[in-house]
Amino acid sequence: MWRVGIDVGGTFTDLFAWNEQDNNYKTAKVLTTKDDRSRGVLQSIEAAGIGFGDISLLMHGTTTATNALIERDFPDAAFITTEGFRDTIEIGRQHRKALYDPYQTKPKPLIRRRHRFALDERMAVDGKVRRPLDVEAANKIAATIAERGIKAVGIGFINAYVNSEHEQQMRDILLEHVPDAHVVISAETRPIFREHPRFVTTAIRACLMPVMTIYFDRLSTSLSEKGFTGTLLILKSNGGVMGAENAKDRPEELIESGPAGGVAYASYLARTTGFGNIIHTDVGGTSFDASIVENGGGLITRNYELEWEVPVSVPMLDIHSVGAGGGSIGWVDDGGSLRVGPRSAGSEPGPACYGRGGLEPTITDANLVLGRLDPTLSNKFSLDVEAAEAAIDKLAEKIGLTRLQAAEGMIKISCETMAQAVKGVVVERARDPRDFVLASFGGAGPMHACFVAQAMNIPKVIIPGQAGVASAFGATAMNVRHDVEAFHYADLGTVSVDALNEIYEQLEVEARERLARDSVPADKIEIGRTAQMRYVGQTYEVDVSIRSGKIGQDHLSEIAEAFHAAHRQEYGVSSDDFPIAFVALGVVATGALTEAPIFNFASSAKAEGSEARSRKVYFEGEWVDAILKNAAEILTGETIRGPALIEYHDSIAVLPPRCDGEVDPHGNLLVSISN
Repeated sequence: MWRVGIDVGGTFTDLFAWNEQDNNYKTAKVLTTKDDRSRGVLQSIEAAGIGFGDISLLMHGTTTATNALIERDFPDAAFITTEGFRDTIEIGRQHRKALYDPYQTKPKPLIRRRHRFALDERMAVDGKVRRPLDVEAANKIAATIAERGIKAVGIGFINAYVNSEHEQQMRDILLEHVPDAHVVISAETRPIFREHPRFVTTAIRACLMPVMTIYFDRLSTSLSEKGFTGTLLILKSNGGVMGAENAKDRPEELIESGPAGGVAYASYLARTTGFGNIIHTDVGGTSFDASIVENGGGLITRNYELEWEVPVSVPMLDIHSVGAGGGSIGWVDDGGSLRVGPRSAGSEPGPACYGRGGLEPTITDANLVLGRLDPTLSNKFSLDVEAAEAAIDKLAEKIGLTRLQAAEGMIKISCETMAQAVKGVVVERARDPRDFVLASFGGAGPMHACFVAQAMNIPKVIIPGQAGVASAFGATAMNVRHDVEAFHYADLGTVSVDALNEIYEQLEVEARERLARDSVPADKIEIGRTAQMRYVGQTYEVDVSIRSGKIGQDHLSEIAEAFHAAHRQEYGVSSDDFPIAFVALGVVATGALTEAPIFNFASSAKAEGSEARSRKVYFEGEWVDAILKNAAEILTGETIRGPALIEYHDSIAVLPPRCDGEVDPHGNLLVSISN
């Protein structure tokens, strides 16, 4: 039986699959079907030549949730909150993205103001009812929502994280008026304090539930009609997977579903190469993703923002994304400066060289013009060189440059944008990029990896043998995972250990129930504990690992020391002068799947008829002879000196002058970077 990983990107849908009996593997790459992304999933399986009935596990990373939110492409939803908090999700925290920009505007609200309702009720911070729910007003609001035909509603009352009685009461009233509505409450979505991220995350769940329910139902039906009888698992933003039914109920956990597979592949590389600290980067058709894998695992954040002041308050891999990919479009701004992205040609119409109607110059067109892409993509795809040149010429004429200057300028600007994304994830976590290696994924990743590493002074780049389908590969190496959390504020010095033990026990019960819903056997479940902690008076927390088993009074000093260490790791300092407080408790529940085998993608012998080849490539203002090799022709330990082009099945690695690469025993190209 086959374990299949599929990643649906903005331009391509990628597949990597391995046979659980003999560890044979297959790959496929097809254009993403934007009108119905589930069709691309089926097409990729068919392109790989795998029978649907031969699939045991289908691990699916999807950008459907993210795209729906960014494009505001979902049915109208409603939001009900406490009187005085109607505009919280729009006002936000009154932060400014750019301090001195008088023209900046806030993102479009997820839920229109006319569909946001305020209700007289009040729960105190200690969970006691200060003002009961106005039942008459609640019924009027529910009737209005029913009249408007709205079928998705979020409910977020102030202080509901300590007592959800009023939210549950409002939900019951709503369901009496609209029995088939998707109704979500903040106490179940995010039972943590701070109303803005809690309300926004609840609104996101409400907006996405109809979209993702339709998508997963359509995909499941289509797979069944093709003979699929295995298990469909969906990639989550926290680095794990969950069943489709759980995914329909918790769509806010899918925001980074696609990039999460890349982080999993970086963790796989850490396990197989010995490089424990890796900066994972993934360049697709529309975006560039960057994140850190440290000590073999991805870093988690709770401060993710979909857009400025649109927080998603769930545990997520700390991934920074920018609009820079193979389809990113070059343009000239009002000041006459050359810019690239974030707008992308995507898969429809795609870059000009695709011959699908695209007329604007993209990064892919620029690489083709500079000789870094083979016009036949090794006899897999025919690229229109003349169309690419015509698109670049129009841009060059606007800015007063030659064709080659404009094309190389586009590449440099795009790579600098990628480098800034790397800087964002590394520097904000107080890490030194020189202590990491950069792993480059995605069809366009290996073409730009060395330039990004040079910009960030990263000494070494890893280009895996399956870089072009890395996120799909990573999907097959992931475990089922659920994060469950609860608010609990208490000073460490006065905390009740009985309360800690009781809350952790309740969280573990809920986590096991979620895993059981995903059909994880009890003997495959692993539970880890965490706590969000801070010095008293701080407005931010750090994650601290907490021991398993019963917590006693004598364990509190151990917890304190773990907090100090975590604080030093994140911020470089710690203090014994300030008291410590718990803010929230959590568990990480994992359902362990069979671990992915260690694949060897290296060649064992020279291909017959292979010989040294070269091609003229434009680097640093001049044409130079670059070595041209097929990855299948390179043996383990062989050194390739730049300038060079290495052709893989799904990507092309570009080694600039003065950068040398060597193939390790697993088929990864290790490139030493020279500035």
